[in-house]
Amino acid sequence: MRLAWILAAALLFPAAASQAQETLQAYQVERSSVLTVTSAQNGRTYDLYIKLPPGYADPKNAGKRYGVLYLTDGDYTFQVASGITRLAHNLKRLEEFILVGLPTAKGEDGMVSRRRDLTPWSDPELPGVSGGAAAYLGFLVKEAMPLVEKTYRIDPTRRTLVGQSYGGLFGLWVLFTQPQHFSSYILTSPSIWYKDYALATLEADYARAHKDLRARVYMATGSFEAAKPGDKRYNQNRDMVADQQEMAKRLRSRQYPGLQVVSEVSPGTYHETTFPVGLIQGMQWLYPAP
Repeated sequence: MRLAWILAAALLFPAAASQAQETLQAYQVERSSVLTVTSAQNGRTYDLYIKLPPGYADPKNAGKRYGVLYLTDGDYTFQVASGITRLAHNLKRLEEFILVGLPTAKGEDGMVSRRRDLTPWSDPELPGVSGGAAAYLGFLVKEAMPLVEKTYRIDPTRRTLVGQSYGGLFGLWVLFTQPQHFSSYILTSPSIWYKDYALATLEADYARAHKDLRARVYMATGSFEAAKPGDKRYNQNRDMVADQQEMAKRLRSRQYPGLQVVSEVSPGTYHETTFPVGLIQGMQWLYPAP
């Protein structure tokens, strides 16, 4: 009846209809909250989106600590993760875990913020500022993660870093520079090509200095992210499928005792559509139902 009134009012009284729409309650994600942090590392302000699993408040779970997924590009990825875990958690198809979305800096253009925060090296060929990953990781491990893990019952030995595109680049960079912070990774369409494949050099440097890499790494890239010039469904110049497969081959060749790698090609998905599919597959591998 309320919707019918609004539609009728829109025809007869446009101003009244506009006012009525403004009074409608916004949709809210269940069991979610927002923490806001102004970083001492870089002076920027970030929201942290938190979603708790269905059993978190159950008295029988009062002493339980949960695994956690930290999702870069949280403006987008948190919504996807919240949606696809809702039924899976309710019907116990996945182990319960906590979601933490890491949106771009408040008051900034999202692409400007992510290009700066998620890229490990400065690239003068890109517009704006790049190469701020070290400062952003400092914010995560010194400010954001301690706040979240002080507020909620999180098992710090079961942290998963999630990233798409530049977020996948960031995840691999963290893996090769400070792997102690995360036990696992879900990385879709990682931008391994960035800065003339500087990740390959970083990976080789890590291998020369270490005999083990303790992590579980899931990577997925869409089949249409391969390069087929002339076919507009595919990338025209950059073969991201081959890039990922080469990275997985490199990692497996090291024979690290503590490393597990899954590398998949998502059939029929593009750079813009691979993330939801890869996220589901990665979560099912890392957090299967008990």
